[in-house]
Amino acid sequence: MTADALIAEYDVVGHTPDAFASVVEMAALVAAVPMATINILTTDQQHQVATFGFDASICARSDSMCVASVESQAPVVVADASQDTRFAANPFVTGELGDVRFYATHPLVTPSGVVIGTLCVFDTVPRELDDQQEQALLGLADRLVDILELTRRTHDLDVALQEMSGLRDELRRSNEHLSAFAGQVSHDLVGPLATVTMALGVLDDELDNASEPSPSMVSSVQAGLRGADRMETLIRDVLAFARVGGSLRREPTDLSLLARAAGQALGLEAGDERLRIETLPVLHVDPVQIGAALQNLVSNALKFGGDDPRVEITARREQEAWLVTVADRGIGIADEDAVRVFEPLVRVDESAEGSGIGLSTCRRILEAHGGSIGLRPRAGGGTEAWFVLPD
Repeated sequence: MTADALIAEYDVVGHTPDAFASVVEMAALVAAVPMATINILTTDQQHQVATFGFDASICARSDSMCVASVESQAPVVVADASQDTRFAANPFVTGELGDVRFYATHPLVTPSGVVIGTLCVFDTVPRELDDQQEQALLGLADRLVDILELTRRTHDLDVALQEMSGLRDELRRSNEHLSAFAGQVSHDLVGPLATVTMALGVLDDELDNASEPSPSMVSSVQAGLRGADRMETLIRDVLAFARVGGSLRREPTDLSLLARAAGQALGLEAGDERLRIETLPVLHVDPVQIGAALQNLVSNALKFGGDDPRVEITARREQEAWLVTVADRGIGIADEDAVRVFEPLVRVDESAEGSGIGLSTCRRILEAHGGSIGLRPRAGGGTEAWFVLPD
């Protein structure tokens, strides 16, 4: 990156950091001189962005005494500039722009190695600097670059935070619209579905009472009832999926209690050998949403756990988060399907009941909590559903 590009990125010309004023004053005190300046050199000009002992100005780069330091990327110290062939004819020495005699300048070298200016101290009479003074000025020049870097990074952080805030607001509005849309669609579908279900139910009752019902008609009605049940489940799950992502009601929550409640909701009472729960952590989460996610994972583990399903829920600490696993001993899942099943309406096993919404909802719940979720093969066979929640 060129010096001009860096100067524009630092936005130092016209928007000088407040700390520059104290640094330039300190430079004058360290050198025991009446005047000091911080110069920024563009392709065409020198900008005195902070000064001590005189008023700031702008001059042509060709008139700047600091070009020598910028181009050499090294300090320049001159006891009497009028006796130095590099500066004797310079307008800052001849009286046209100044009467500089003693002159010392240190380059401002950015982390990328580009020099964008100098820290300069000077006097109208000849003098010398000792080693301690030179080292102190060199340190001050480095601190000026640190200030510029900090200012730039703070600005970048502010911009990122503003963008994040905007995205968060946009996401909130999107979630609100999605929830409202799903609610309206679900409401619009529930009525007709109830009518269809009722009509099929009446027809099913009549077939039960018929002396010689048609086998094909009985089969069709049963298929219709199963389809209606699945549509009802789909509508309910779509609505649940859309509602996730709103404000969380976090509170200290014992995940062990949520896991036991999930088992009970699925017909597994305490002590049932089909469900083993190790000690789980207490985390600051929304108990309703995390409870729903746990119940879904346990339900899947039972559903796909084979003829004699066994589910094991464990947890372990990983850095500043907890990894919770729900493992079964079923047929397992292919690697390509382990990612795909978290997309809405994706079902790997069409023979199993379900809408294909459950794992998508689980993912939204975990991501809303700042966590993540996935599936992987279980050692010894089966599948391990895992999720990570921060402390």
